[in-house]
Amino acid sequence: MRIGLLGTGPWAQMAHAPALSRHGELDFAGVWGRRPEAAKELADRFGTQVYDDADALFADVDAVAVALPPDVQAELAVRAARAGCHLLLDKPLAPTVGQGRAVVEAVAAAGVASVVFFTTRFQPETEAWIAEQAGVAGWFTGRAQWLGSVFRSDSPFAASPWRREKGALWDMGPHALSILLPVLGDAGRVTAAVRGPGDTVHLVLDHAGGASSTLALSLTAPPAAAGAAVELRGEAGVTLLPESSAGAVPALVRAADALLAAARTGRPHPCDASFALRVTEILADAEALLDEGSG
Repeated sequence: MRIGLLGTGPWAQMAHAPALSRHGELDFAGVWGRRPEAAKELADRFGTQVYDDADALFADVDAVAVALPPDVQAELAVRAARAGCHLLLDKPLAPTVGQGRAVVEAVAAAGVASVVFFTTRFQPETEAWIAEQAGVAGWFTGRAQWLGSVFRSDSPFAASPWRREKGALWDMGPHALSILLPVLGDAGRVTAAVRGPGDTVHLVLDHAGGASSTLALSLTAPPAAAGAAVELRGEAGVTLLPESSAGAVPALVRAADALLAAARTGRPHPCDASFALRVTEILADAEALLDEGSG
């Protein structure tokens, strides 16, 4: 499968380009970016072609991977799907429900495969844990904490405009929801959403399986307090999400495996654009509650 990369920022450099270049079943065919000089530099580093026009890249490849802000990703994903390209997207799918729905509709109309890279979901330990817990009945409650210190560190993502605008709800929220939803069921509604220090938010969700969950999300946690944890409690007892030693690049290689499988078989992956749209809808509901509370 010939695949192109859209984006040249830190995530493209740290994760996407290394993963695409080392994958044995992918031909890393080219790079397009909003900054031509950065696209050329990244393409040269990984021995691939630079494209000045995104549509020209779409015409030359079978699939595209996207490492761009959510609003830019949504627009380009629609164009790529209409050009017949399979999509390896990043979370969040889009900053609004309407833009996310446009991606899903374009994917369906074109008959292309889509996989959205929720990093933790593509780590082997997490994948196995989710599959095991989803088969257990009687979950009573879940708790997810995704606490980052991006805004209190020298992280390359600290100056990201979309993260500054949307905060942890949209950056960390997709990670937490990607773990809770397949185990506890879809979130029927967001029952509470309140703000904490900095961009910190706390959510309470009701799930289709009868359980409730709480989420604590932040990009402004003290570095010593940063980390992620998921705990489930129910009739079977208590279980914790296992830690994973796999980094972003191996996880993205597994996401590319998932895209190849979906493209070959026609069977959608659990983390496809439709699932990512549902995550977007939940985040939008939470954002509306937060706005009401601060009005």
